[in-house]
Amino acid sequence: MGSSNLRRGLSPLQTELEALVWAMQSMLVHNKRRMNFQTDSAQLVKMVSKPAEWPAFAILLEEVEHCRGMFQAFSLTYIPRTKNTRADKLARSARAQPHDVYYINSVPRFRFPDRYRNLGC
Repeated sequence: MGSSNLRRGLSPLQTELEALVWAMQSMLVHNKRRMNFQTDSAQLVKMVSKPAEWPAFAILLEEVEHCRGMFQAFSLTYIPRTKNTRADKLARSARAQPHDVYYINSVPRFRFPDRYRNLGC
């Protein structure tokens, strides 16, 4: 349902956690209160389920817990990358952008006229 090219963190795991926080906040802004987030990071699922075991990420994990409390239903499940090539392609394309990308939705609300499509607008 979206993409964002977050700046590189200290580690890939920190970047995954920041992306989860962004996704949670984005869904809350759009009043989506029942969410199942999926990730190809088994470590991220472990981290969110047992935050006390990851003290180096305490600040980000507190933000996850804060956001989590605002959902009526919340789950985070592990999906192997080989089982979700579409999300993997979306993530790669977001990381490849030279500027910040923020897009939430499965279908844009409006369609650009043909004259704007090839301009990158």
